[in-house]
Amino acid sequence: MKLELVATCLFGLERLLGEEIDALGYERISTIDGRVTFAGDEEAVALSNIFLRYAERVFIKIGSFRAESFEELFEGVRKLNWSDYIGKNDAFPVKGHAIKSKLHSIPDCQAIIKKAVVRSMSQVYGIDQFPETGVKYQIEFFILNDVATLMIDTSGVALHKRGYRKDSLGAPIRETLAAAIAATSRPRENVLLWDPMCGSGTIAIEAAMIMKNIAPGRNRRFAGEDFAFIDKKIWREAREEAFDVERATDFQAFASDIDPSAVALAEKNAKLAGVSDIVRVFRQNARKISADGRRGTIVSNPPYGERLGTLREAEQLYREIGVHFRSLSPWQVYIITSHPAFERFYGMKADKVRKLYNGMLPCYLYQYFKNQ
Repeated sequence: MKLELVATCLFGLERLLGEEIDALGYERISTIDGRVTFAGDEEAVALSNIFLRYAERVFIKIGSFRAESFEELFEGVRKLNWSDYIGKNDAFPVKGHAIKSKLHSIPDCQAIIKKAVVRSMSQVYGIDQFPETGVKYQIEFFILNDVATLMIDTSGVALHKRGYRKDSLGAPIRETLAAAIAATSRPRENVLLWDPMCGSGTIAIEAAMIMKNIAPGRNRRFAGEDFAFIDKKIWREAREEAFDVERATDFQAFASDIDPSAVALAEKNAKLAGVSDIVRVFRQNARKISADGRRGTIVSNPPYGERLGTLREAEQLYREIGVHFRSLSPWQVYIITSHPAFERFYGMKADKVRKLYNGMLPCYLYQYFKNQ
């Protein structure tokens, strides 16, 4: 079956996500903020959910049309082939959002779309009421500039939830963002990657997963595994492929923290993620880490907000690590924080600054290539 798929991501990760889709062998159709649309099939649904490292969800796009009124929304939805995907006993809840559009009431849009889907399927199945006791097909709408896009969510639980992080400390970084930061730092076998304020260890773990080529979704389930129109064999073979492509590596990452509870949690998470063989977790003050003559890259999300008591404490930490990290030159440094004046307190202007988002929180990735 030819499908049009939509992979969503955190703002700022579209390029990385697009490159991943290319690597899977699928053709990109379009890219806008936070989403990449591409052509695929049933196998693409399985592979993209299991292998995409930077995606938040994968949707099947059912259709798109202009809708400036509720009547246009109803008719556009009604004309779509919902029965190609949803059975007469299946559940089909509706949710979504609208941006820069005349139809801005989400509850009203939900009600209209639900009614239109029922009408569409009634014409096929010959019934007016649907029990909705079967498989759940989550319908999601996205209305942008008066253009409505209707989709079915194939992921279920968001893809950043890999499964290895059962618990976390306050204000954790999303796994998808951590993976993107790690990838941006260009992890290499002959260069130590060190997160000296590791919290639950996410950055080091994601870097190690990249280097071992561990597919982020290989150990979890997806909503699409229950869809009748996708053969169970497709999911089974996609997961087998994910395990087959894992590779050995001489790469090493350090994950250290001054907080013993963080160290214990990071160690637990590294084991669950299958990377404890190349991620060394230990307790140490970030202000005292030593290079010991090794080439290295610092990649970290310093404590801020919930993870550190006050703004003043955070700014003092930035001053202190700025002085110490520069003593480790020529190590490169990648720091992500939501503090817009980080450079002033760190004491050095970054070679490159990239705006990213941790959920809806705007952050900045400060990149120091010379760090001196």
